[in-house]
Amino acid sequence: MTVRTRFAPSPTGYLHIGGVWAALFAWLHARHHGGRFILRIEDTDTKRTVPGAQENLIESLRWFGLDWDEGPDVGGPYGPYVQTARREIYQKWANWLVENEYAYKCFATPEELAQMREAGVPFGYDRRYRDYPADKVAELEAQGKPYVIRFKMPLDGETVVPDLLRGDVTFNNDQFTDYVLLKSNGLPTYHLAVVVDDHLMQISHITRGVEWLNTAPVHVNLYRAFGWEMPVFVHLPVILNPSGKGKLSKRQQAFTDSGEKVLVRADEFMAAGYLPEAVLNFLANVGWTFGDDVEKFSMEEAIERFDLADVSSSPTKLPYSKLDWLNSLYIQEMEPRALAEAVTPFLEKEGYQVDVDQLEILMPALSVRLKKFTDALPFVRFLYEETPVPPLEKLYDKKLPLPAAENAFREARNFLAAVDSFDVETIGEGLALIGVRNTSTDKPGPFLGKLRLVITGQKVSPPVFECIAALGRLPSLERIDAALLRFREAQVD
Repeated sequence: MTVRTRFAPSPTGYLHIGGVWAALFAWLHARHHGGRFILRIEDTDTKRTVPGAQENLIESLRWFGLDWDEGPDVGGPYGPYVQTARREIYQKWANWLVENEYAYKCFATPEELAQMREAGVPFGYDRRYRDYPADKVAELEAQGKPYVIRFKMPLDGETVVPDLLRGDVTFNNDQFTDYVLLKSNGLPTYHLAVVVDDHLMQISHITRGVEWLNTAPVHVNLYRAFGWEMPVFVHLPVILNPSGKGKLSKRQQAFTDSGEKVLVRADEFMAAGYLPEAVLNFLANVGWTFGDDVEKFSMEEAIERFDLADVSSSPTKLPYSKLDWLNSLYIQEMEPRALAEAVTPFLEKEGYQVDVDQLEILMPALSVRLKKFTDALPFVRFLYEETPVPPLEKLYDKKLPLPAAENAFREARNFLAAVDSFDVETIGEGLALIGVRNTSTDKPGPFLGKLRLVITGQKVSPPVFECIAALGRLPSLERIDAALLRFREAQVD
């Protein structure tokens, strides 16, 4: 059997990180078994469809690197892969069920249904059209009465749902109503569409949230009615809020116990400066373990070990506390040029005109300090903004007395103006010697700290040699000149 899994989101809003997690597990399982991963858009809930949501879903999944073998944008042998484009297929099979007495046409009006609900009828429907005489049905049709098609669920007995993670789950059939399969507008409900599509697209493993387990008996009975072989059901566990109370909601903002906002939208992770491979690694650790106490691993490594049968069925929380740690490890592995290019869009978003060559000089020193790309902003701000000139008292101290400080800055200014190679190593060697000559401790640190404050205007920044090399000769000289002016002004006073 060829393993074929799918991710089937509804374009009713943004992509939830729980959706990415479910897609990841389906993708890993298909890739592990050399199978196919399919993207299908379930857009039959037209009232809730959000314009642009489908494009956002596809863009987000591609950012994460979850590629698909068949889908709305790449085609495939079992398309179309958008449900509203498959209307006639669902109508064909809904009518087949009616013709074979597994379903029926229900003419109950909205007013009738409201009366049933007010009367406390179980499930809000009393099955009044389930055994309606054929001639009466034909008469109502001839009058043009709108109708839906409902499935004839078994009235007694039990339905067993075989689940890969939970074993056989048994339900009493009296817990269910005759669910609508085809709406009056000719579009299917989820129950019909998912069964028809999964069968026709030859899906071998159905991965979906455990919230669908309670209605899985409907699907089991539909497979039986059609006479189709059932795929393997895999109802994934609930992802809980960080507090452990309730499901991580798509529509309500979640917070950690310390009050920190939790990211739930896929595009929030993109905007926050995370690497897609780090987020996937983070998600793969939820409900599944790589083994050998290993938490950082590539998706290629995960593919070798992953199997859906190894996923835990227990509710689980996203370990947000580990995301920054994982992301920082991936950042440290990046080449300086690649890191500079990755940081650039976040700086441009702040309105800065970025020179990647200039930024690249700082990346080796910055990579160990960044948890995410947005963290670079306060470190490199000095490249793009005017820095305040420190007051005179900040330019000297006991280890670097005032006369020595002025002399050190003047020597530094002359050295930087004349040095041929304006690179980190050459700059570092010359400035360190100047520091040694002018401090009472014969160490460069006291002067280099003052110099960094002059160059960057920041208490925390990359090392001063890298800062000067990145800033460039002329801007660096201008900032040192401004500091020397403080010394001259003090002499006048």
